[in-house]
Amino acid sequence: MTALIEPPTTVAAGRPTEPPRGGRKAPRTTSLGGLAIQMPFWVLTAALAVIFLYPLVWTAISSVAPLAGTNQTDGWGLGNYITLANYQDGILQYIGNSVFVSLLTVVLTLVISLLGGYAFARFNFRGKNALFLATIAILMVPYATLLIPLYVLLNMVGLSNSLVGVALVLTMFQLPFSTFMMRIAFESIPRELDEAAMVDGCNSWTVLWKVLVPAVKPGLITVGLFAFLAAWNDFMAPLILINDSTKMTLPLAVSNLRGQVQGVVDYGATEAGVVVLALPCILLFLILQRHYVRGFMSGAFKG
Repeated sequence: MTALIEPPTTVAAGRPTEPPRGGRKAPRTTSLGGLAIQMPFWVLTAALAVIFLYPLVWTAISSVAPLAGTNQTDGWGLGNYITLANYQDGILQYIGNSVFVSLLTVVLTLVISLLGGYAFARFNFRGKNALFLATIAILMVPYATLLIPLYVLLNMVGLSNSLVGVALVLTMFQLPFSTFMMRIAFESIPRELDEAAMVDGCNSWTVLWKVLVPAVKPGLITVGLFAFLAAWNDFMAPLILINDSTKMTLPLAVSNLRGQVQGVVDYGATEAGVVVLALPCILLFLILQRHYVRGFMSGAFKG
């Protein structure tokens, strides 16, 4: 009996041979060189994460941990948060003041920087570059040096000791950076979109609201997030401009809470206040981080 011998399989020129069905694929090997190159990056980013997250995590744990000299001495609990909630007019009053100032600052910053960035990016007029440089130059003025003159000015117009006055001051300091960001965002949008909309019968306002605003949404989110964080955490402007304790913002209330009992610092209530201050900022950043990064990168690949 003659044995049947399978003819050898031929391989077409230029085509890779396929592994036999049911056979085991060759294991993928990890390049040690690639790991060695990426390892410093991983170590650096992990170290930075620990450096920035450790104080916040430590504060959050300490705010509910038992600590002598605080209102949470027996076991873990929310005694420090109860002390914070009952401070003077109540923590909700100060949170409401901060929310009002922050939201008004965000709205004013978004509207003014949107229109300013649109004008600087899309229109040509005499003195445009000089005006833009003058706007950016406000960033070089020290923040604290303008608060006293601004207090006098607000007193003249009847907005001293007012949350609206605080929001106007914070908006003024946010506008240079915000206008710069919005100009970059508008310049990254091709002008062909404007021309196509004009051909369809749109005017400048319609082009702005119907065509360009959706296109610069990441830039708007970035500007709004920056304005909210600055207004929510600002301490100096409310300290100078607010005299009424019922109109204090949350950072100012937390600072005053530190030395209420014969100069003794209530660390537990202060740590609880820091957690309440940080929580909205962390949540907003986590929710909007994708748009935040896109807003910063909006003008990176222009042209």
